[in-house]
Amino acid sequence: MSHSVPSVRVDVKTEYIETQSSPDEDKYLFSYTITIHNLGYDDVTLKSRHWCITDSNGRKSEVHGAGVVGETPTIKPNSSYQYTSGTVLDTPLGVMEGSYTMVDNLGAEFKAPISAFRLSIPGLLH
Repeated sequence: MSHSVPSVRVDVKTEYIETQSSPDEDKYLFSYTITIHNLGYDDVTLKSRHWCITDSNGRKSEVHGAGVVGETPTIKPNSSYQYTSGTVLDTPLGVMEGSYTMVDNLGAEFKAPISAFRLSIPGLLH
């Protein structure tokens, strides 16, 4: 039995949540919906996450944690797992990037990178 290299793709959709933001208090809430696609031949399980969040003042914060939204989902081949979470920035513009630590069906860990994506209020960038 050959062991294939796991293949995971991460897609991100972001949204500015105006109703829960307070620009006059430098609080900007963004939601992000993540879809993790398992493009490989074996089940993969998401064990932990690592985020690096940078606001437009250059302030960085890092987030490490087990699973996502309280879950450590196992994703079957040719299927995907989706969740929505959020973050609050002090500025109307920021960038998030990171990785998920995944485990394949043989227990081998690998990193699934999450490319940098922008958080910005509508109309800020033209």
